[in-house]
Amino acid sequence: MPRLDERKIGETSQRTLFPSTVSSKTNNGLKDPAFFENKKFPIHRWIPWIAGFSASFVDSVFDSYLNDGSKDETSTILDPFAGVGTTILQSVIRGYDAIGFEINPYASLAARTKAASLNVDIPSFKALIEELPKLSRMWRNVEPVGIKKPPLKTKIAFFSPKVERQVLHALGYINDIEDDLIRDIFRTAFGAVIVSVSNYSYEPSLCTRKSAGKPFIEDVDFAEVLAGKFREMLTDIKKVKGQMGDLGRIGKAKILTTNFLTDNDYLANASINLLITSPPYLNNYHYVRNTRPQLYWLSFISAPEDHKNLETGNFGKYWQEVRDLDEVRLSFEHSFLNELLGELRGTRKSAGAYGGPGWANYVASYFNDTYGFYKTVSRVLKTGGYAVVVVGNSIIQGIEIEVDRLCGDIARRCGLEIIGIEVIRDKRIGSSITASTVRRNRGGKRRLYDAAVIVKKAANV
Repeated sequence: MPRLDERKIGETSQRTLFPSTVSSKTNNGLKDPAFFENKKFPIHRWIPWIAGFSASFVDSVFDSYLNDGSKDETSTILDPFAGVGTTILQSVIRGYDAIGFEINPYASLAARTKAASLNVDIPSFKALIEELPKLSRMWRNVEPVGIKKPPLKTKIAFFSPKVERQVLHALGYINDIEDDLIRDIFRTAFGAVIVSVSNYSYEPSLCTRKSAGKPFIEDVDFAEVLAGKFREMLTDIKKVKGQMGDLGRIGKAKILTTNFLTDNDYLANASINLLITSPPYLNNYHYVRNTRPQLYWLSFISAPEDHKNLETGNFGKYWQEVRDLDEVRLSFEHSFLNELLGELRGTRKSAGAYGGPGWANYVASYFNDTYGFYKTVSRVLKTGGYAVVVVGNSIIQGIEIEVDRLCGDIARRCGLEIIGIEVIRDKRIGSSITASTVRRNRGGKRRLYDAAVIVKKAANV
């Protein structure tokens, strides 16, 4: 792989509302992206999420790579894999317009709601919160009428009976809210808390509480659980609006609940000033299956074929979706990657789809989507615009795959200029498919890391 340009771009003095607790920066001014920081930041903390980056990381990208030029022009930020909206919310707070794509409708709801939350009618929101304690006794003792639980199939009952009764009451209450934004905020909160009162748990993937060594939840005051979440949300909205003070314009956000790779015609050529994103990793968790409870209970899906469509449309696909296919080949020329795929196909061939051949299909599918992604990035970036893409390396069947360097090389082949590839976190554990000493945090020469691939749209593209 060719040695990459390490040129540094200077920082601006733009103000941030969410200062990082992590002091270290890369050579290009980027902060540690660890998502756990968002648990402390107002509005960002609303949704527990298995992956993503922090608000302070997004701010560091703004400060290093946003060339907004004329004061008469509002910069537009793009996140093609918006998740629960860290990039989108931070853009809006900083006064930039933002566009996000997110194939998962629950995550899309969360991103859209967080970005719009600063416009909520606070007295109306507060009045609805104050109603909840009055409803607690009825929710706990009266059977709900006119609302049924969704056909979500799980190994054990998702909720205990006393909890399920209250959850159904809450859902009927939320669906009757007339104000669209407040209803979306309530739906977002509902999705954020239902697993915490269920017989399941995130460890970090969704599993039964019993398998995680935790007791089932037999009963809970769900009205108070929701009220607590809503009070947190109201406090956050007030705090951010107060902190913003005279910072000026609140940006506009548009979230499209669709597949960026196939439905990006909405974006005009050369329309984006800056792209910040993190596509699903090559060793990604099963994001769709992790959110099945929210997808079913919020009526985004109603049958297995609905979430099947989300899985097959996911960036990079899932191993389970491509392992049994005929040999998946690259859709573009890349001799090094072809050699790597050949090596991977030769490992544990006797295991068939569960050995090297199945995993090679998975890796080839991932990089085919990567190529399509960077082709679109090249089309939509303005001349002089930057893209900062966070990816992680992987170890599959004992073979390390330097996703960051391969992504940089693919971006170059799509006509983009490589500014740098920076390791922004050099220790990552918990990969679900490495089956290596790295996964178990036992050290060794190999390591899992996060890296930012930084590219620029040159004038001649």
